[in-house]
Amino acid sequence: MSAEATNPATPVTVTPGVYRRKSRPRIDLRRLGRAALLGSATRDRLPDAIGHVAEAHRAHHPDADLEPLRRAYLLAESSHRGQMRKSGEPYITHPLAVTLILAELGAETTTLTASLLHDTVEDTEVTLDQVRAEFGEEVRYLVDGVTKLEKVDYGAAAEPETFRKMLVATGNDVRVMSIKLADRLHNMRTLGVMRPEKQERIAKVTRDVLIPLAERLGVQALKTELEDLVFAILRPEDCQRTRELIAKNTAHGDDPLTETAEEVRAVLRESGIPFEVLIRPRHFVSVHRISRKRGPLRGADFGRLLVLVNDDADCYGVLGELHTCMTPVVSEFKDFIAVPKFNLYQSLHTAVARKDGEVAEVLIRTHQMHKVAEAGVIALGNPYAPGAEDPSDGERADPTRPGWLSRLLEWQEAAPDTDTFWSTLRQDLAQDREITVFRPDGGTLGLPAGASCVDAAYAQYGEDAHACIGARVNGRLATLSTVLKDGDTVQLLMGQDPASEPSREWLDHAHTPAARIAIQRWLAAHPLPGDPAEGASEPGVARPRAGAAGYAGAPGPAARRPALPARPTPDALDAPGPRDANAVVDLPGASVRLAGCCTPVPPDEVTGFAVRGGVVTVHRVECAGVARMKSTGRAEIGVRWGDTTECRVTLVAESFGRPHLLADLTEAIALENVAIVSATVEPPSQQRVRHTYTLQLPDAAHLPTLMRAMRDVPGVFDVSRAQHPAAAAH
Repeated sequence: MSAEATNPATPVTVTPGVYRRKSRPRIDLRRLGRAALLGSATRDRLPDAIGHVAEAHRAHHPDADLEPLRRAYLLAESSHRGQMRKSGEPYITHPLAVTLILAELGAETTTLTASLLHDTVEDTEVTLDQVRAEFGEEVRYLVDGVTKLEKVDYGAAAEPETFRKMLVATGNDVRVMSIKLADRLHNMRTLGVMRPEKQERIAKVTRDVLIPLAERLGVQALKTELEDLVFAILRPEDCQRTRELIAKNTAHGDDPLTETAEEVRAVLRESGIPFEVLIRPRHFVSVHRISRKRGPLRGADFGRLLVLVNDDADCYGVLGELHTCMTPVVSEFKDFIAVPKFNLYQSLHTAVARKDGEVAEVLIRTHQMHKVAEAGVIALGNPYAPGAEDPSDGERADPTRPGWLSRLLEWQEAAPDTDTFWSTLRQDLAQDREITVFRPDGGTLGLPAGASCVDAAYAQYGEDAHACIGARVNGRLATLSTVLKDGDTVQLLMGQDPASEPSREWLDHAHTPAARIAIQRWLAAHPLPGDPAEGASEPGVARPRAGAAGYAGAPGPAARRPALPARPTPDALDAPGPRDANAVVDLPGASVRLAGCCTPVPPDEVTGFAVRGGVVTVHRVECAGVARMKSTGRAEIGVRWGDTTECRVTLVAESFGRPHLLADLTEAIALENVAIVSATVEPPSQQRVRHTYTLQLPDAAHLPTLMRAMRDVPGVFDVSRAQHPAAAAH
């Protein structure tokens, strides 16, 4: 906080000023600093140096008690007296500027008091106990939350651990991050005297951490200016080109946005709806993004129209009037009032086309929605005071502890390593959209866009999700890799085996830090032979998937049983034998072979075809091989079932991978008094496993019971008769 200094000559300070919305002139920080040094002659009078702060504060809170601000300013000024910024300004100008930013956004008195004191504990002799004694526990907590950790104690880990400390404090009081964002904004405005490499380092952290946090907390006024300041430092050439585009557009005499605004005013005046129409110029980064997306820009692309009304119903009334009286661009319509964004944002977005082809984007919202859109959580005032109002009108259960923040606080506890925390935090914040999925019990899960069923499992069950074996999405079976969409209903299927374990494959589908950290911790704690932790593995030998445990050669009961044979050949499947000869063919002297492609059993409707060696293969009439042989002119031979009911059948079991599944399936088959002739298990794919069994049944009528018993094995979701088109032509 104390390192950044000001340089009024730097072009960075001018960039965001192009679009300042406030009519109040920019504050002369040098004059305020001089006033701070001179101090105030009267102790009970509000010092002149914070007159602008008081004015901005009273604009939002007319009845605010300014006495805490007076006392906080006097303590900050006396504590920082003699300290200078690198630009030569008195240091007190920095906390004054940070406090003014928050006051203009509508922060309440406690936040402003803590903002004036936010550097005292870090840079002066003032202690947290002194702050508590004079200003109370709330102010002490906020000041402590934004106080940096010392490099002498933490070394290179000081910055990431400071952010971890701030985020944990924000989990209990979102006002901590409000102060930090305003602090970083002023430091970014005054970064010009730093060495270029330090400017770049600070700008990158701002881009990767602070800007996404501002977006998530809904503080668009801070976010957009931070984006422009970072843009000017990290991409100066693009920034210069964008500045030239804006200057060129401003030089044009005609302004299509102004003309469209007049048309909108004319339409709404006739409707009788009280309204206000403003032109909102796009900030630099927004202009740059639009130019990259659309190519050459037209006049209306440099801004948007904002229509402010009194209540929600008027928003929809304005929308109806505009769509009736002007030409709407239907594809541009979005309703963020009925479905607010996760950061409290509410508004109607639409666009209207002029006769000359210019398209103007229009935002429609109430005055209260606009306040929240600009200031986000800062607009909540003191969200912890009894009876504090929620400006989201109940759309979110707890705006002071949003879902993304709760998830962040949970996974950071599992990431004690500083490097893991810092890299994961940046990855997490890079996911800039959130979806909501529903549980079968009516509860909801908030997840980042792109999240999979793996992420949903760990969000709902924590480390118990290691036992997850599959999911149903909107009632249909789905793999754990399935990417979820906003509004999906997800039922997670959990295995009963306490030894269930995650698969290394899950890391390919895990997008949330909570899921990735939990899986990585489990894999690190349970290395398999061949892992680095167990010594060097043989070259070219891949580690088995953890999710495949329980199959032949893996730990568990299945490993103590005889290994299953390799995949049987078609000859092995169709080999004739006395126990298969329960089908009678209308061809004297011919031997019978039941086709392995469809494995017919009584009472299936069957037909036969003669093959080499005086053998007749018997197929189910719906088998694909029957149609193929008929198309080649092969003659059918009549077949009927004989007196014996013993039969051989091939079944395919589809299951989710879990430990000991093969042992449980073979046990279920054995309990039905059925002999296993051969079996194959295909390698797991996306946690789904396919088993193929050739079985000898003592009674064909027992087949439905056997298939039910196999389906009842946990993890098995389907059992069907085998169909092998490739083996049909016998």
